[in-house]
Amino acid sequence: MNLSSSGLRRQESSSGFCGCACRFGVAAGSLLLLLAAGCSHRQPVAYTPPPPPPPQPVTSAPAPTTPEAAPVPPRPGASLSADDEYVETHAPIYTETGMASWYGPPYHNRMGADGTIYNEHHLSAAHRTLPLGSLIRVTNVRTGQWAVMRVTDRGPFVPGRILDLSLAAAKATGVWGPGVAEVRIDVYATPKPMDEGGRWCVQIGAFSRQGEALHLESKLEREYRSANVIEFQGPTGYWVRIRPENDNRELAMEIANRLRPSQGEAWLVRLD
Repeated sequence: MNLSSSGLRRQESSSGFCGCACRFGVAAGSLLLLLAAGCSHRQPVAYTPPPPPPPQPVTSAPAPTTPEAAPVPPRPGASLSADDEYVETHAPIYTETGMASWYGPPYHNRMGADGTIYNEHHLSAAHRTLPLGSLIRVTNVRTGQWAVMRVTDRGPFVPGRILDLSLAAAKATGVWGPGVAEVRIDVYATPKPMDEGGRWCVQIGAFSRQGEALHLESKLEREYRSANVIEFQGPTGYWVRIRPENDNRELAMEIANRLRPSQGEAWLVRLD
């Protein structure tokens, strides 16, 4: 009996819950129908999009720039002189390549072949045959170092070399360290023609003893009676110089080609 009564109460209770749910569902459905009916009488409203945002200022990126070519830096301690400007604006008239050395003491503060006092701290060079005062640019073939200078002296009197540089010129061209280096000589201007005229001689030496130079002088005077043969002392020894008649270049070349001195070397040298 008690179990039956409990079951009955549970059934009634369940029936009561379902009934409330049904009644609520009916009421909610009626409300939705009324709302739907009310909405069916409203006019549709057109959709208006929001206004666009104000335009932002446009800043263009800077155009890429191509860097300008950097100017070639000047040589350390060098200022642009009239000779430098001339070399930069003209083409060479003559070029030769060979070995160069440098000279300083004991020639420093002595008179050079051009009549000026040689200063080893100034840019200058000695050449055997270029007219004195020639404007040249000397370039170290291996390193590319170069310097502009004038020919003020005569030399070198060493086999296998074509140019002697002052101490300053040797440092500027990178010859000072090794002592000897291959260089290119570009000639830009000469005060006198290179291929004709001029005053020429043949120089022989140097001799360590004056007696040797005097002996050779006596011999050459007998052989070249029309030439002026002198002996003189230089910083590195004694020399003998043969000056043909009128300091003629062709005659000097003939003598230089014919001479085979037992001591020293015979050099064709231009005097002016």
